[in-house]
Amino acid sequence: MVSAADAVKVIESGQRVFVHQGCAQPAPLLEAMIERACELRSVEVVHMALMGSGRYTLPEYCGSFRHNALFIGASVREAVQERRADYIPIFLGEIEGLFLDGTMPLDVALLQTTLPDRHGYVSLGPSVDIALTASKVAKHVIAVTNPQMPRTHGDSFLHVSEIDVMVEGDFPLAELEPRVPMPEHRGIAQHLARMIPDGATIQMGIGAIPDTLLELLGNHKHLGVHSEMFSDGIIPLLEKGVIDNSLKKINPNKVVAGFVLGSKKLLDFIDDNPIFEFRQTRYTNDPFQIARNPRVCAVNAAIEVDLTGQVCSDSMGELPFSGIGGQLDFIRGAARSEGGMPFICLPSTAKRGTVSRIVNQLKPGAGVVTSRGDVHWVVTEFGAVNLHGKNLRERAQLLISIAHPDFREGLERASFALRRDDR
Repeated sequence: MVSAADAVKVIESGQRVFVHQGCAQPAPLLEAMIERACELRSVEVVHMALMGSGRYTLPEYCGSFRHNALFIGASVREAVQERRADYIPIFLGEIEGLFLDGTMPLDVALLQTTLPDRHGYVSLGPSVDIALTASKVAKHVIAVTNPQMPRTHGDSFLHVSEIDVMVEGDFPLAELEPRVPMPEHRGIAQHLARMIPDGATIQMGIGAIPDTLLELLGNHKHLGVHSEMFSDGIIPLLEKGVIDNSLKKINPNKVVAGFVLGSKKLLDFIDDNPIFEFRQTRYTNDPFQIARNPRVCAVNAAIEVDLTGQVCSDSMGELPFSGIGGQLDFIRGAARSEGGMPFICLPSTAKRGTVSRIVNQLKPGAGVVTSRGDVHWVVTEFGAVNLHGKNLRERAQLLISIAHPDFREGLERASFALRRDDR
């Protein structure tokens, strides 16, 4: 046991440092690293989304630290967009392979863990995802132990012998503030709730649409969960018995996820709760594993969709916004699941109704995360359409039918002009 300041002295210029992400952000270690900024040059910092501060990405630390994002969270988005930080487009399920095959060797891993139990094991709490693998391959592992950290079950454990230095801490975990749903979010959720069958295995990401959807599933039966993550909305469905995981073919009777993002209520709920099985992302996001469960309903978001069905969900034109994440992992897994349904969801407009998110063409530089060959269901507040097996003309007609009425005529004209040019 040493102080945070002494623990991070192992970090040297030019090294690559992994940071435990999400609600498990090891804030004391990050702050101690930042205090050494004047001593360090070109330290590469890698992680998925942090819920807390990304202070090391501020302009004054440019010479000392450079972030290399595996997913772009709000705390580092400005730095990535201003090119003070970098972004790696990669499926979540393939990130650990970068650590394991030497493409991205890790010098130091900064973790937050529980206190050791009587057998000498600490838990990675709400964030197993890529953190467990990172801790196994990093040359030097530093962990801040926190009695407020929830102890989670599954592949969540490290033995103290695998940790080089430990730091004592006692602080609240970072939390995710829920988004207030808009009427269009509720409209989308209502369409989804009518389509998701009893006995489905569900996956959903972050945001107002997933949270609202969970509120509307209260009369369903025998739902299961296999997801990269979940948030607070799962709690009422577990307490009512709506989610019982009884019909899953793999990991039956368990909620499977890589990490959680939510409030202290959620963090307390997962603490030492054996219904939850936290696994590495290369397992939770493996399309072959996902497809083994029946009736997988994967709910994912998009920024815009063009009339051929191409889905942009990681950028605003050329500006990186979030990341590829696990969208395509679950789109493909759900498509191959018996009775599965992959959904792409988006409000029909943006910027207070002035911009259509169903578009003739994606913005210049926009990233296609889900190709038109992978897309199945697209859902807005105006309806749900299935593009799978449809030709380009049929796709355009279907997507225009769920666009906002104010933009349908313009989309029709653009679609007609495109077809005329094709002839």
